[in-house]
Amino acid sequence: MLEQAQADCRFFVSYSGVKLPFTLVNPIAPDALSNRNTFIRAYFDPEGRLSGFDKLVYGEVELSHRYDYHPGGGLSRAEIVMLDEEPATLRFDAAGLPLPTL
Repeated sequence: MLEQAQADCRFFVSYSGVKLPFTLVNPIAPDALSNRNTFIRAYFDPEGRLSGFDKLVYGEVELSHRYDYHPGGGLSRAEIVMLDEEPATLRFDAAGLPLPTL
């Protein structure tokens, strides 16, 4: 997976949808972050695909997603971490269908 520090980092108000990877909405300029208690810090790979995001609430990461993609561009893996819960890893075949969890 691409190191987040090397990725293109952008900021958003929220996300929409339930299908992974989430669609991020309402971009925020970095200089406007000091006025927000909640925002999403998102990382994009060199192809412009969302490689992951952290939802920050009062400076704490409440939710994070990390994504890997198949060579054809479809989602291959999603790692989801929610505050006070065990991380979940979902895998997808090249057609985008979920694979059985291990």
